[in-house]
Amino acid sequence: MKCEFSFNPYRKESPDWSDSFFDFLKSSDMGEFHRSIDGYAETPVVSLPKLADELGLGEILIKNEAHRYGINAFKGLGASYAIYRFLKGQWQKKFDDAFSPAGFKDPATMQRLGSFTFCAATDGNHGKAVAWTANKLKQRAVIYMPDNSAQARIDNITKENAEVVLVPGTFDDCVEKCAGDAAKNGWQVIGDTAYPGYMEIPQYIILGYSTIFRELESSVCKPGKPDLDLVFLPAGVGGVAAAGASYFTLRYGKDRPKLVCVEPNESDCFLESIKNGNGDPLFTKGNQMSIMAGLNCGMPSLIAWPIVRDSMDLFLGVPDSWAEAGMRAYFREGVVSGESGSSAMAGLLALMTSDEMRAARERLGLGRHTRALVLNSEGATDPVNYQRVTAEPFYPF
Repeated sequence: MKCEFSFNPYRKESPDWSDSFFDFLKSSDMGEFHRSIDGYAETPVVSLPKLADELGLGEILIKNEAHRYGINAFKGLGASYAIYRFLKGQWQKKFDDAFSPAGFKDPATMQRLGSFTFCAATDGNHGKAVAWTANKLKQRAVIYMPDNSAQARIDNITKENAEVVLVPGTFDDCVEKCAGDAAKNGWQVIGDTAYPGYMEIPQYIILGYSTIFRELESSVCKPGKPDLDLVFLPAGVGGVAAAGASYFTLRYGKDRPKLVCVEPNESDCFLESIKNGNGDPLFTKGNQMSIMAGLNCGMPSLIAWPIVRDSMDLFLGVPDSWAEAGMRAYFREGVVSGESGSSAMAGLLALMTSDEMRAARERLGLGRHTRALVLNSEGATDPVNYQRVTAEPFYPF
C-alpha cells in the first residue's frame, strides 16, 4: 500500500468561526483545571538533531505526551476536562452555585453530587483516560472496545476498575453500542466523536487537548509569529487535530505554520473527505484495521471536521510500515512511542523520503531552513508489539 496525500482546497487564511457553533473555542479555563490535577506537569519538547540532519531539515521538535499523568497518552487531558465540565453543569443545575476544580477533587462535593456511570467507545487510550478519571472520582466506568483489541490495552483499562465490553466490529460499532446502552441505562457518554444528538462533550474533549499546545507558549509558540514552519498532527475522529489546528489558527491567523494531518491509509476519513466530500465529511473506504489502533475511526467527528477542514494545509495517508518506521526512529533517539503515537512521525518520514510524496515536499519547499513540530501522542500501549517492532533495524534512508 502506498502513501497518499491531498492539499486542502478548503483551507482559509482566516477562517470565520464567529458562528455559535464555534463558541466553545472561547473557553479558557482548561489550563487552570489541568494544573489542579495531582501529577500535572508540562510534557517536554525534545529536539532530534540527528534525524533532522538525515531528513534534510533544520530542526525536528517532538511534543512528547508519552508520560502525561502517568497514563502514557495525551487522552487524559480531554477525558478529565470533559467530565469536569459535565459535573460542573450537574452541580449548577442541582445547587445553582459555582463549581471549581477544587470541587472536582473534593470527596464531600462529589458525594453531594451523587453517583454516575461514565461510558465511552475506544480503541484504547481514550477509554483508559475515561476510566482513569472515573476511578479518581470513585465513579463507575464502562468502556466499549473492538473485540480484536490488544490484551494489553484491555488490561490497562480494567486496572482502572472499569468494566470492558468487547464489541464485534469496528470503533464505530462500539460508538453505536455505547450510545444505545447509555440511553437505556441512564449513563453519561464521554465520547470523543460528535454525531447528531451528541455534540457538547466532544467540544470539551477538544478543549482539553488544547492544553498540549498552550504549553508550547514557553518555547516555540511565542506572541507574534511561531518559531515553527510545519506541524504534524494525527487524526482518528479528529479531536487532537482540531485542538492543534484551532490553537495555531486562532493564535497566529495567516501566519500560522503549515499544518499536516496524518492518518492510516486504512482509516483515512479526513483525507477521503477532503478529496471527495465537496466540503462535507465522508466515511473512510479503508477497513479500519491499522496497527495505529487509536486512529481506527471511520468517520470524522462533526465537531472536529469544520475546524480541520478550514485550517489544515495537507492531509497524508500512510501505511502501517511507516508507523513502524516512526516507532523505530523514536526508539533510536530514546523516545518511547506506540503505534498510534508514532503516526505523526510516520507522516514526517513519509513526506520527506517516499517517492509518492515528492510533489508534496517540493510544493512545501522544505529544506534546511524548516523547523518541524511532531506530536508523539502515546507511549508503548502494546508492549509485545513494541518489542517486536523496535527490535528491527531502523528505516534506511
